[in-house]
Amino acid sequence: MAESNFTGDRKTPMKTLLAGYEKRLIDGNITKFPKWIEGYHLTLMTIIWSAGLVIFGFLAKGNIQWLWLSSLMLILQWFTDCFDGALGRYRDTGIPKWGFFMDHLLDYVFMSCVFIGYSFLLEGFNRDIVLLLIPVFGTFMVSSFLSFGATGEFKITYLGIGPTEIRIWFIILNAVLVFFGTAWIEKILVYIFLLSFGVLCVVIFRTQKYIWKIDMQDKTGRAG
Repeated sequence: MAESNFTGDRKTPMKTLLAGYEKRLIDGNITKFPKWIEGYHLTLMTIIWSAGLVIFGFLAKGNIQWLWLSSLMLILQWFTDCFDGALGRYRDTGIPKWGFFMDHLLDYVFMSCVFIGYSFLLEGFNRDIVLLLIPVFGTFMVSSFLSFGATGEFKITYLGIGPTEIRIWFIILNAVLVFFGTAWIEKILVYIFLLSFGVLCVVIFRTQKYIWKIDMQDKTGRAG
C-alpha cells in the first residue's frame, strides 16, 4: 500500500470567537484522561449521543422538557469531538486516517439526528422543512471534504462560524422551545431554511472561486 502524507487530521486554524478558548481548554485538560481511554473511544461515543438525540426528540413530542437532555447530548458530543483527535496526537497513538473517516462520518450522522429530533415536534410542511435542512447542512460538510481533496486544506469554519458555535445555537434553541413552545418557530422556519441555503450558496461560491484561482495559477505555471 502506498504511503502518503495525510493532513486530514490537521485542520486550518479556526477563526471564530470561541476557537482560542476552546484550544486552551483542550491543551489544559488533555493530560487528565485515564490511560484506558483512547481517542477512538471518544469518536465512537457520537453513536450514543446521536441515538440520544433521536430518543429525546421523540419523547419531547409528549413533553417538551426532554429537550434539556437533547442539549446534554450536544454538550457531550462537543466534549468528545474536541478531545478525540487531540488525545491521539498527545499520546502519539492516533489513527488519523480512520479518525478522519469515522469522526466526520459520525459528525454527519449526529447532525442528521439533530434535525430528526426536531422533526418529531412538528407536523406537515414544517416537518418537511426541518428534514430538508439535513441535505443543506450536509452539503456544507460535503463542500468541506471536497475542498480538502482539491486543495489539501481542511477547513471546517465558514464566515466566522464553526461547529462549536452551531452547537451553542441549538442549545439556545432548545431552551427557547422549552420556555415558549414551537408555535413561534413554525412562523419562521421557511426563512431559516432560505437563510441557511443562502449562506451555503455563498460558501460554495467562495470555495469554487478559490479552487478556480489555484487551477489558473497551476495552468499558468505549466504554460510557463
